[in-house]
Amino acid sequence: MKYQLTLNGRTYEVEVELAEPMPMQQFQAYAPAPAAAVAEPAVSEAPVAAPAVQGEGKCVESPMPGTILKVNVTAGQTVKEGDVLVILEAMKMENEIMAPQGGTVNQVLVSKGSAVETGTPMVFIS
Repeated sequence: MKYQLTLNGRTYEVEVELAEPMPMQQFQAYAPAPAAAVAEPAVSEAPVAAPAVQGEGKCVESPMPGTILKVNVTAGQTVKEGDVLVILEAMKMENEIMAPQGGTVNQVLVSKGSAVETGTPMVFIS
């Protein structure tokens, strides 16, 4: 059988040959094996809540999901308002997370390479 096919303004002539029917067992010998089924992890009955993070002072949270590229502060360090605490990569951009207030860093909860979500506590300042 011959067909004419027009695609993007160009006309093509296509010839199709009908093949002989093939028994299913013979077809299965040619066909690739189906992909192995992926076992889904068992789902527990009750959801487990993440442990509450507690610290003293003002909590600096991640404003967006991303990966921590650099942590510029350590516990006990004194910072001024506007100092860069953490550099967060999100959507291929480096975002500087700054201190909302001056004070002493009480706790640093993230490290280089850690993934964070929106609202993840990163640093406590008092």
